[in-house]
Parts: sequence; C-alpha cells; structure tokens
Amino acid sequence: MNNKLQKQLLKRSKAAKLERLGKTVSFLALMLITVTVFAIIIFVASKGLSTFFSNHVNVIDFLTGKDWNPNVTNSKGQPEVGVLPMISGSFVVTVLSAILATPFAIGTAIFMTEISPHRGAKILQPVIELLVGIPSVVYGFIGLTVVVPAVRSIFGGSGFGILAGTFVLFVMILPTVTSMSVDALRSVPRYYREAALALGATQWQTIYKVVLRAATPGMLTAIVFGMARAFGEALAVQMVIGNAALLPHSLVSPASTLTSVLTTGIGNTVMGSLQNNALWSLALVLLVMSLIFNLVIRLIGRKGAMSK
Repeated sequence: MNNKLQKQLLKRSKAAKLERLGKTVSFLALMLITVTVFAIIIFVASKGLSTFFSNHVNVIDFLTGKDWNPNVTNSKGQPEVGVLPMISGSFVVTVLSAILATPFAIGTAIFMTEISPHRGAKILQPVIELLVGIPSVVYGFIGLTVVVPAVRSIFGGSGFGILAGTFVLFVMILPTVTSMSVDALRSVPRYYREAALALGATQWQTIYKVVLRAATPGMLTAIVFGMARAFGEALAVQMVIGNAALLPHSLVSPASTLTSVLTTGIGNTVMGSLQNNALWSLALVLLVMSLIFNLVIRLIGRKGAMSK
C-alpha cells in the first residue's frame, strides 16, 4: 500500500507534463530561430566575401570606389565595383527621412498620450495602423505619380533623386517612429507627472522637462529603429530615386542606394560570376549595417534601463 502511494506521489501530474512540453517546444523554437539567423549570416558572408577572396577585389577600393560597373576593369586591372555612391545615397536618404519624421512623430505621440489621450488615440491610432499596413509598392507608386512630379515642378530637375526618396521614406517610417514613441511616453510613471504638477509646473513644463526627458531613451530607440527600417527599404526607394550609381551632388539629382542596386541587378547576373558576387557583397554591407543598428538600439535600451 505504501509503495503504491509512493508511486502516485512521484508520478508527474498532467499540469507538470504540459509545462515540460511547453518548455521543450519553446526551446526548440528558440533553437530554430537561432540556427536560421546564423545560417543567413554565414550564407550571406560566404557569398559576399567571394568578391575579395575569389575575385581578388581590394576591400578599400570596394568601399571607397566611386564607379560601379562590374563589367568594366579600371587602369589597375580591377573591376569597377566601388560602392561609395550607394552607401552615401543610403545614408543621406535615411538620415534626412529620420530628421523629417522625428518632429512629426514626437508631436503626434505627445498629442496622443499627454494632450488628448482618449480622443487622440481614438482618431490617430487607426491612421497609424493603416499606414503600417500599406505595402511598399503602393508607397512607391504614389511617390512615382505624386512626389516625383511635385519635386520636378517645385525644385526642378527630373524629379527623381534623394529628395523624392526622402519624402517617400518619411511617410513610411512615420508610423513606426510614432508607435514606438507613444509606447515610450506611456511607459513614464504617472507619479512623475503628478509630482511635477504638485510642484506648480504647467502641463507643457511637465511634458517638456519631465516626461520627454524620462522617455528620451525610448524615443531614441524609436528613431534608430525607424532609420533601420528606412536603410533597408528597397522597392519604394527604387521607384523614385533614379537608380543612378553616382555620388549625389544635390538633393534633386538621381542617385541610388544599396537596396535599389540589389533589387535591379540581382536577377540579371549569373551565380558565381563577379557581377553576382559584387551584389552579394552589397547584401553583406546591408547585413552589417542592420547588425550595427540593432546594436545601437540595444545600447540605448540598456542605458535607459540603467538610468531608471
């Protein structure tokens, strides 16, 4: 009788079995994601580094070269695969769109959380969700039919270029930065506001000197996240930027980004050729930049957690 009771007590309950099963499934899912990420990194790195190890292209010349024409060799006998114009175009479009989107995003977030939290969220939240759900090709088509002609008529030139790409990316990253800024402002403890108001501060003084400063790490994370989104955007930018692999000398001159060159050229090359390897090297640069953006986001988030 005692042995039977002991066996029943040592037997796992149904809840314990389900908990063990849940932990096992979660661990397997985590391992699958980890292996997939490392596999992607290894695959892109192996393809991208072939340009330097198999085709013997100098890394410095690749990163600082101003001419992109993999089918032509220069006076040194090296292929013209300089990516400086694309890197410059990507950074200029990304930074300008972030500068343009940040004030609108923060202003909208303040209105939704501090000034009119009920009516503002009721009206603006569906708008933000709608902007997030619009496909990139739709943004690109609107930019092609509306933004490009407007830039052409106001600023001159062909209309294709950095400025048109900036306006399109501004609309695309605005909902992302706004949503994350709203979350950052809502995470500020309520007693911060109550203490400031109790000391005689006005609503704007409370927002400016207390709430915004407390939410600064979260809003910086939102801005960097929006920049990462803009840096990796391909289709919409490709449709309005002009796709000219030249160093941008003005905001209305045609230019190109890393993603626009990749999307236009990857389907027209032979796997293993120099042209294909050079495009994979562009993908490797994009991957490294994405990792850097993620690292910056983690550092900002860690400093924000330490400051609390």
